[in-house]
Amino acid sequence: MRTQVAIIGAGPAGLLLGQLLHNAGISNVIIERRSGDYVLSRIRAGVLEEGTVQLLREAGVSQRMDAEGMVHHGVQIAFREQIRHIDLSRHADGKTVMVYGQTEVTRDLMAARAAAGALSLYNIPDVSIHNIESSNPSLQFTLNGERQVLECDYIAGCDGFHGISRHAIPAEIRCEYEKVYPFGWLGVLSETPPVSPELIYGAHSRGFFLCSMRSMARSRYYLEVPISEQVEDWSDDRFWTELRSRMPESVASTLVTGASIEKSIAPLRSFVVEPMQYGRLFLLGDAAHIVPPTGAKGLNLAASDVNYLYRILVKVYHEGRTELLARYSALALDRIWKAERFSWWMTSMLHRLSANPFDHRVQLAELDYFTSSEEGLQTLARNYVGLPYQDVG
Repeated sequence: MRTQVAIIGAGPAGLLLGQLLHNAGISNVIIERRSGDYVLSRIRAGVLEEGTVQLLREAGVSQRMDAEGMVHHGVQIAFREQIRHIDLSRHADGKTVMVYGQTEVTRDLMAARAAAGALSLYNIPDVSIHNIESSNPSLQFTLNGERQVLECDYIAGCDGFHGISRHAIPAEIRCEYEKVYPFGWLGVLSETPPVSPELIYGAHSRGFFLCSMRSMARSRYYLEVPISEQVEDWSDDRFWTELRSRMPESVASTLVTGASIEKSIAPLRSFVVEPMQYGRLFLLGDAAHIVPPTGAKGLNLAASDVNYLYRILVKVYHEGRTELLARYSALALDRIWKAERFSWWMTSMLHRLSANPFDHRVQLAELDYFTSSEEGLQTLARNYVGLPYQDVG
């Protein structure tokens, strides 16, 4: 078997890269260790930056997103029993965000790839990477009981934090940066109308909370909990009671509760690997970086990586600009570290990182400044909607 670009992983990053490359006439094969149903079952965030939205439109997969997604011009931050509205459009040069679930993005990309007749192989758990330092790298795996070799020009590692791609970069070259937080997010998905038409990020003495949504009839709520907590210990009643206790009364009184249809605890970490390329291998998405979900950057950073590698590969295949390949890691990491900083800052400002009363008062002062001053509002809004992409050259 041979293709131009072999993609490991059929999450949003791999699927989006594959669709864009296919549309540009660049052949690619996607190999995924799990089933398609498993990939779709993963519940993830759903706040899309304008850059991500435009990239999905460029890929030709935006019809349902544009029809069903919800454009948000603002976001709210709650603290000290008050709610402050952040006007994103006003403070970020007219930019907005789109609320559209990652599961739906993945579903749309899967449908587009199937319609295009592009090859995706699922349930392939034994992929291995070979010869990435040569001009003829390959993947080896078992398909229908037979050993297969997929030769290619380049390999895109989109297989997540626990995948094989990152570890194909030699340990003496690979540098990993990590921060693990002592809490997680207990999340509940329910068939209930959202408590607010905009997302509410809340800081409280009992811990952080987030009121989010998937549609006007389906809500997603989160609570900061110690990482030692077990999801089995949280009944629906306990969750709703705790959520109300952290909300301002004006919001708590309008909360509609119901049976959860999904409940889980997600640990929080910040993680970056450098470099994001080695030989003919390029890392994208969670294979190269993890951010706390507080800044809504996870999927958007994966799309950012796709934007850079896709545009470089188009210039490589259509214009012979092979020198641009060496720019990928630096371009991607410049934006990644800024998003890591924003996600770390939002997490630090909104969560109970310390029991020290001094630290708590500093958090409140910081919240007050960044939600009331013009400079603070611009900083928050412009980072939240997403920093611009750079030209690849």
